[in-house]
Amino acid sequence: MAKIDLLQGTLDMMILRVLGRGPMHGWGVIQRIQQVSKDVLTVEVGSLYPALYRMERKGWIDSEWRQSENNRRARYYELTNAGKKQLEAEKKGWVRMCVAIDQVMHSA
Repeated sequence: MAKIDLLQGTLDMMILRVLGRGPMHGWGVIQRIQQVSKDVLTVEVGSLYPALYRMERKGWIDSEWRQSENNRRARYYELTNAGKKQLEAEKKGWVRMCVAIDQVMHSA
């Protein structure tokens, strides 16, 4: 199956959703998005980390260094309360966008 490019603005929403499950390191976020999308969506490292840093500056996530599953030092990211609120806002906006696109695609 062909890979699909991410729509602008959806990366933050997906990262917030993945981190809503609990703290995770960056590589884990990439793997989870790929796994859940059944390998249709891929996130490049060069896109992920700027997004994580931007979301941390906005106060949506926090990070700390921890030992990973394979005993390596990794930075783990976690949602803040502001991040949880942002995720809910993103979900509502996504539903509205999908409905609007569907209406356009099915109009005469």
